[in-house]
Amino acid sequence: MKEKLKLYLWLFGINLFISAFTFGGGYVVVPMVRKYFVEKKRLFDEDALLDMAAVSQSTPGAIAVNLASLAGYRAAGAAGAVISCIAAVTPPLIILGIVSVWYQAFAANRLIAAVLRGMQAGVAALIVDLIVDMCRAVLKERSLLLMLMIPGAFAASFLFSVNVALILIVCCALCIMRMYLKKKKLRLFSRSEANE
Repeated sequence: MKEKLKLYLWLFGINLFISAFTFGGGYVVVPMVRKYFVEKKRLFDEDALLDMAAVSQSTPGAIAVNLASLAGYRAAGAAGAVISCIAAVTPPLIILGIVSVWYQAFAANRLIAAVLRGMQAGVAALIVDLIVDMCRAVLKERSLLLMLMIPGAFAASFLFSVNVALILIVCCALCIMRMYLKKKKLRLFSRSEANE
């Protein structure tokens, strides 16, 4: 019981910290979750983190909150998910509450504008780091289809302005088809071995 309480307190504290200091949200949270959950605490591995990041992206709601909830669930079950979710939404609620009261002062302040520009550069670097890690995971699969999906999805979005939802649907359909064909091929191989 004492160990569980310790884990719950750690989950609350770390998700509060991650949420408060990851400006840019979304995928910026993933390197922080990797650092604390995967590298320091070893609560799950990198592949599980990438799976959770994909699920967080494809489910409704903020990616940061979804990922915090999934990481909390993976670490401590349903209670961990609730604790992590509450911790993840608390800092943005407080910060947005303060900003909304003094919005005019924040909008006109040059110092705050400069700080926000600096944060944009940091966020871009963190997102590039995550993209490199995700591409490495895809390349480990050694699948031509998956390797072609990376530049294909980028070209569809960046060059041809195809809706992101449509790109995700097509990529999911292709992966489902790939899995189906792989299973069918495996079944045929098993049958031919059995006949021999």
